[in-house]
Amino acid sequence: MKLALLSLLTASAAAFAPSTQKSTSVTALNAFDSELGAQEPLGFWDPLNLVYEQDQERFDRLRYVELKHGRIAMLAVSGHIYTSAGNRLAGDIDYSG
Repeated sequence: MKLALLSLLTASAAAFAPSTQKSTSVTALNAFDSELGAQEPLGFWDPLNLVYEQDQERFDRLRYVELKHGRIAMLAVSGHIYTSAGNRLAGDIDYSG
């Protein structure tokens, strides 16, 4: 019984030991591993493969669009908070213009 318990504890401790092997894979996404925002352990993370086998121009365009949409979303949240606080802009909104 003691031997079984000792082997069980040893096996469970070995499961959480750090791995000595580091896996390296060569893919087309390694071209963007040096870009801003790529960090270990994932590197450049593109789950939808939007820039798979694409060039730097396509990558820069997608990054620009992502920043633009993020800024628009921040403005939308600010407007929602402003109006939820009971504030309204001057003027009347109607169909006649």
